[in-house]
Amino acid sequence: QVQLVESGGGLVQPGGSLRLSCAASGFTLAYYDIGWFRQAPGKEREGVSCISPSEGSAYYADSVKGRFTISRDNAKNTVYLQMNNLKPEDTAVYYCAADPLPRGLLPNYDYWGQGTQVTVSS
Repeated sequence: QVQLVESGGGLVQPGGSLRLSCAASGFTLAYYDIGWFRQAPGKEREGVSCISPSEGSAYYADSVKGRFTISRDNAKNTVYLQMNNLKPEDTAVYYCAADPLPRGLLPNYDYWGQGTQVTVSS
């Protein structure tokens, strides 16, 4: 059974950091494009970052460029999203997604996790 499980969300003050994890089971994550998305209340799901399976090319939304870093540990079948200098506008439910085809930052991925809440507030 294909499954993605996010973890690492929580409450953090502005300027703080969190590292989200996306653990895969039922498939080998190394062969899939992985995307991180977020959705705030009343807003559409937004692509945050994605990473390719082969050379590990990474892409970022302009709103997080320079603050977020995506990485993958194929041995652990896990992808991470390191989030630094967090802002209140980063508050959202964060989802990871996987697809055997390149999907970029569009929410057209085949497989999705259940999401993890990130709240940035003082």
